Amino acid sequence: MSDDQTTAESMDPAIESADFRRVLGAFPTGVTVVTAVSPDGPVGVAIGSFASVSLDPPLVGFFLGTGSSSWPGIEAAGHFCVNVLAADQVELCGAMASRNPEKFDGVDTTPAPATGAPILPDVLAYIDCRIDRVLDGGDHHIILGRVQALDTVRDADPMVFFKGGYGSYAG
Repeated sequence: MSDDQTTAESMDPAIESADFRRVLGAFPTGVTVVTAVSPDGPVGVAIGSFASVSLDPPLVGFFLGTGSSSWPGIEAAGHFCVNVLAADQVELCGAMASRNPEKFDGVDTTPAPATGAPILPDVLAYIDCRIDRVLDGGDHHIILGRVQALDTVRDADPMVFFKGGYGSYAG
């Protein structure tokens, strides 16, 4: 590379992780739990970085840290179900965000129609997917899922994550 050429990486400013989290925390996000049935049993992880990606084909996506203990199970399953949480499900969210291997104990799930991934009780909606592709996103995986089935379950206020805390939408 010549002296007058630069790479995108060499042009990146130094961003402190605390500043990154503080500023991005000012953007409210919905809260979901991604579940799957791995060869070792059910796995689940709370996710705030979920998005609709494409209508044709129907794709959704979420971002998961490369060090996630739940990712190997989801990847091995080849499928996942996105459970959209309601504002009154903070306790369930906390359980699914934990590293507790028994996080599904006492949780009455329903198998998703296409993949059998767990649908959590009383969620607002679910999106049942097969893994379409996994992209590199730095210290995160970008997981795209091809939607196989989806539905709304109940009408309630959604759970929102904002500035490090959980709340609800005030419309």
